[in-house]
Amino acid sequence: MSILQDIQDEYHYLPKEALEIASKTLNIPLIDIIGVATFYRSFSLKPKGKHQIVVCMGTAFHVRGAPKILEEFERKLNIPCGETTPDGEFSLESVACLGCCAIGPVVVVDGNYPAQTTIRKIDSILKKYQKKEKDNEGK
Repeated sequence: MSILQDIQDEYHYLPKEALEIASKTLNIPLIDIIGVATFYRSFSLKPKGKHQIVVCMGTAFHVRGAPKILEEFERKLNIPCGETTPDGEFSLESVACLGCCAIGPVVVVDGNYPAQTTIRKIDSILKKYQKKEKDNEGK
């Protein structure tokens, strides 16, 4: 499992070629490796964006506007939930529960939990991560 995490950390997803190499190296059938990769939601077989946006859709957040927040991210990024922007910058996903009902609605970006997300905060959230990318390009 740790080799899958290492591969995903490197590529932001699990490329088939890398899984084939892992299969041969570990002497584990490829179908078994793919089985593990598809069982755990944290792994992806398709490319993900540089920035992962996850919107919690748990019941507590659903009544506090999470569906509208998700819709606004879809509109701003011009992608449906579960997809990645064509430039590879952002991936958008939803989850049933992040276990932090007291601070919601919650959107997690690259593992960071911005406090109580609202539709008005979406532009600043996206700009913050676009700015980080531009700042990193200059280094």
